Amino acid sequence: MASHGGCGGTGQCGCGSRSQQDLTPPPAPVARVNGQALHAPGEQLHEQELHQRAYGELLRQAAQAQGLLDAAEPAPQDGVLSEAAVAAIEALLARSLQLAEPDETACRRYYEAHPQRFAQGERVQASHILVAVTPGVDVAALRAHAEGLLLRLRCEDEAAFAAAARENSNCPSGEQGGRLGWLVREDCMPELGSALFGQDEANRHLGVLPRLVSSRHGFHIIRVQDREAGARPPFETVRQAVAALLAQQQQITATRQYLDLLAGAAQLEGLALGAADSPLVQ
Repeated sequence: MASHGGCGGTGQCGCGSRSQQDLTPPPAPVARVNGQALHAPGEQLHEQELHQRAYGELLRQAAQAQGLLDAAEPAPQDGVLSEAAVAAIEALLARSLQLAEPDETACRRYYEAHPQRFAQGERVQASHILVAVTPGVDVAALRAHAEGLLLRLRCEDEAAFAAAARENSNCPSGEQGGRLGWLVREDCMPELGSALFGQDEANRHLGVLPRLVSSRHGFHIIRVQDREAGARPPFETVRQAVAALLAQQQQITATRQYLDLLAGAAQLEGLALGAADSPLVQ
């Protein structure tokens, strides 16, 4: 009978006798917020999903602590908050953030500093490559693939981009080299519209955009062939839109700070949080 050199079959002596079962890493620990589990034992979540559940749980517990949600309200199932919890969280944020309405001076300053953001009639001629996210795919690996493709295409010409689109794009436009033609903002998904339109003059990029654009469909690599500038309307006609944008930015900042305070005061197990990466405020 073969000897294991006294290691007892553990493989510590290098004999290779340790079983495959022994080599299997232990399951990841359950992540918890103040003792409340965020997922089932052995369940693996992407980091973004885990953080989303954690921030939701922080807000749910804060709403309970302030008497806005019944203390007996059950914890979310699979990270899905109840209607009562969602309403309580909205009331909590309205009470806690107490945001001021942007004044006339702030609105005019923003309008003058961002002349293209409210331009009307701007058009962009663009192409894109969609690297689609599908159920069960390794999102981190897919993003790495898209980032590598983006890096290469930033150094290539339009013909190389078209060839890469035909080979890699999961959009039907890939058959036409990724060409989308002339677009106005209304033609685009919000994520693409934000990347293509309303940019400051210094950022109104031609060529391959320097960063991936994420949407509900996946990762987009975008190439801008041409732009036609729009006309900037008078301040009075966009005053409400400017105020709404500034109010949204103010709420995002305040919510990040509030989540940061909640996370700093919480007992976290199995995860680390930073308010800036919260899907709730992106």
